[in-house]
Amino acid sequence: MLKADLHIHTTSSDGLLSPEEVVTWAAYKKLRAIGITDHDTVKGIQPAIDVSTKHNIEIVPGIELSTEYKDEEIHILGYYIDYNRDWLHNKLNEIYEARFGRAVKMIDKLNDMGFKITLEQVKNIAESGTIGRPHIARAMQELGYIDNLKEAFKLYIGKGCPAYVERYRMSSREAVEIIKQLGGVPVLAHPGLINNKIIIKEILDMGIEGIEVYHSKHDDETVRASYKLAAERKLLITGGSDCHGIFVNNEPILGNIWVDYKNVKLLKEKAENTRKLITI
Repeated sequence: MLKADLHIHTTSSDGLLSPEEVVTWAAYKKLRAIGITDHDTVKGIQPAIDVSTKHNIEIVPGIELSTEYKDEEIHILGYYIDYNRDWLHNKLNEIYEARFGRAVKMIDKLNDMGFKITLEQVKNIAESGTIGRPHIARAMQELGYIDNLKEAFKLYIGKGCPAYVERYRMSSREAVEIIKQLGGVPVLAHPGLINNKIIIKEILDMGIEGIEVYHSKHDDETVRASYKLAAERKLLITGGSDCHGIFVNNEPILGNIWVDYKNVKLLKEKAENTRKLITI
């Protein structure tokens, strides 16, 4: 069976592996296809495509948009998007600037609390990626203020914590519309991580065309419930490790959660049909 991991992050957002390293590991894990789905950026897609041929890995161009619906954070995956559109880059630059401003405010709050963290240090950790809370957490760990990243979120930079700052989020409906305008397929990411289960069906009603059934944090019950929703609503099924490059037993979790490659073909077919409708 040919395998595909459709949920992977690179150093272009908050991952620890470069796009090139992701492709190399995908080959090592004997995957046929991978989805590059960085948070609110498409910068990792082309570098992955550039090295994919020699590894015989198919790259599914994607994105994971951070949205909000009824005071809950909802992530919407977009697959086979036209990632070279100028208006998309402008929109993502707006999000980047908002995230950068948020990071500055959070670092200022931590400094007021006595933590000697600099913006320059956090930027170096993020490299070319979009600065996010994981980068701030890693800076705290490097300086010995915390033992692990979870501690940073639990005590300092998680929602409701002293150094937390709210961030800009687009609406879930806007994210779905953007993905469709790009000729892509909007998919609800990891429904098992949504606290208010009642709103899941409301989000699906916004034009979602797929659901992430398989995820590294989904238990068997969640998989069954998600699969049932997919069957009831005739949604495409996706899945992936949501790999951010953290190593377990000397390997990243990339490829540990996967779907049959036939699901990639169905995604691609859906995107092609969408693009035909756009051009009519």
